[in-house]
Amino acid sequence: MAVPRIRLFPVGRAPSRLLALPVLLAAAQAWALGPTGPNDPHRGGTLRLMSTAGAGTIDPQVNYTLQYAQVVQAVYDGLLAFRKAPGAEAFKLVPDLAEAIPKPEDGGKTYVFKLRQGVRFSDGREVTVADAAASFRRIFKVLGPTAGSFYNGIVGADLCLKKPATCTLAGGVVADAKARTLTLHLVRPDPEFFFKLAVPHAVILPADASPHDVGVTPIPGTGPYRIAGYDPKKQLKLVRNPYFKVWSQDAQPDGYPDVIDYDFGLSDEDQVTAIANGQADFMFNPLPADRLGEVGGKYARQVHISPLTAMYYLPMNTRLAPFDNLKARQAVNFAIDRSALVKLYGGPNTATPTCQVLPPRFPGHVPYCPYTLNPGATWSAPDMARARQLVKESGTAGTRVTLIAQDIAADKQLGTYLQSVLNDLGWPTTLKLLSNAVQFTYIQNTNNKVQISLSTWYQDYPAAADFLEVLFSCASFHPGSDASINISGLCNPGLEADFARARATGVTDPAAADAQWAAIDRKVVDLAPAAFLFNLKQIDFVSRRLGNYMFSGEFNFLFQLAWVK
Repeated sequence: MAVPRIRLFPVGRAPSRLLALPVLLAAAQAWALGPTGPNDPHRGGTLRLMSTAGAGTIDPQVNYTLQYAQVVQAVYDGLLAFRKAPGAEAFKLVPDLAEAIPKPEDGGKTYVFKLRQGVRFSDGREVTVADAAASFRRIFKVLGPTAGSFYNGIVGADLCLKKPATCTLAGGVVADAKARTLTLHLVRPDPEFFFKLAVPHAVILPADASPHDVGVTPIPGTGPYRIAGYDPKKQLKLVRNPYFKVWSQDAQPDGYPDVIDYDFGLSDEDQVTAIANGQADFMFNPLPADRLGEVGGKYARQVHISPLTAMYYLPMNTRLAPFDNLKARQAVNFAIDRSALVKLYGGPNTATPTCQVLPPRFPGHVPYCPYTLNPGATWSAPDMARARQLVKESGTAGTRVTLIAQDIAADKQLGTYLQSVLNDLGWPTTLKLLSNAVQFTYIQNTNNKVQISLSTWYQDYPAAADFLEVLFSCASFHPGSDASINISGLCNPGLEADFARARATGVTDPAAADAQWAAIDRKVVDLAPAAFLFNLKQIDFVSRRLGNYMFSGEFNFLFQLAWVK
């Protein structure tokens, strides 16, 4: 999933005022997975979150940002869930609205889920198997961004992708009201299918939910909170769901705050100041690099640093000049000084240079970097001579380019640097900054003719396909749609065959599949649909009063489990 989040300086240099964040060890703290009951002394109060802007639509089956995935996991539930727990424990799957994780039938092509009884939506209606069945059809009716990549293996999905409005998933989704079961039939076994059922796009909604993107109008959910109001320019407000009762502490514990106010509009700098002054509790946007030294020095006990499986990358439109030319795309990769980007972002304690799609410690990751002065396993230095030669060979010099980035402090600096790299290569470049409320959907839509953009990607679940296939498959490219996560537009028949083979191998031999995914990673890097810049760590700065901070490897900060009372 993406995070709705620049070259003024010579290559290899960063402004001297930017200090690397010191290595910080937050105070050790026991954690509690939700209140012990209504009389828990920490239950209550108002949690105050901030971001420069909202992240667009609040529709859980359409929005594809980490910012609102954090909201969705506290408001909605799927058949399965990622465990609400710290660190890597959060990658473990647990039953949620389903009573149990079913055993595979028909060689891994059929799964029968039995729904829990007594679970209610926030409007009081009980959840039924009809709601569950309709929710899977709705994924295709709204043409959610993962319809063609996560759920296209369900029987009937091919017809739904061609004609979303009339989607029935006939033969693929079978509801039995009397038995309270929902049976899902797949065209072929999928080793990642349970993961795909636990991500936000597979949440269960009322059967009468609009078949269109609801925008700012909330849909009732089943979690401990409901969305009481949403203005993407001002605030998203969560309050307690009066019908919520804990059915699984692992899947959906109760929350501590009574109210969660998510305010929009302050600059990154002002957000840091608000937290330091105790006027807010958490900011979603990356800390501005010029405040890292101050925050790390004066407020070390309020800083939490956590490793991420995430990257900053620079998608290049393979269907528009100059980046429809492979040599032009490779030139960008050779020219970028990734160490300069790391310095701009905050230093080596916050990020690590990369040249490839799969992050370290991830299934299928084998170090690979052909775009450096000394090609090999890791990045060492830019090779501007090679980059300029490739631009000359491409015949694209002089092409005007517009780079799209988000209007937040970190991305402004990164974008300004990248703009100067493109200028140096011979492409007169304009940097266009957009609010994070619209930038991510804007760069996906082919109607906007975006040539190159700065973006981020965080794992949906721990599998190589979630980076490689989701970001660069034909199935993830939807012309004219705001939900076209294959921003580069790459559609390579050879890669498609590789994806299919790796998925099939993963059913019976995960280790062999990882080796295949590693080869796919190298092939994507060689095709250069993007420049992969750096892997990052999460730095969360919270208020002095906030307790029970918990970082989930899946959703990052689990804010509903923090207490402010």
